[in-house]
Amino acid sequence: MLSEQMQQVLKSYNEGLALYKKREFKMAAEMFKKALAIKKEDGPSQVYLDRCVHFIEEPPPADWDGVYVMKTK
Repeated sequence: MLSEQMQQVLKSYNEGLALYKKREFKMAAEMFKKALAIKKEDGPSQVYLDRCVHFIEEPPPADWDGVYVMKTK
């Protein structure tokens, strides 16, 4: 069973992911930040937070299918 802390991280992450898929990047970023405030080394939340920041600055095209294409290595 997951600890209470991990349950909170997972809840925030899942809410962030749902918002991300709806292109609500600012709200999604807040949820990923919430997860990271609980567990600062949560890799998936950090990855999606970085993607949200990118998409806030440069929104994806209207026909975006949710796939993130890396431009640098």
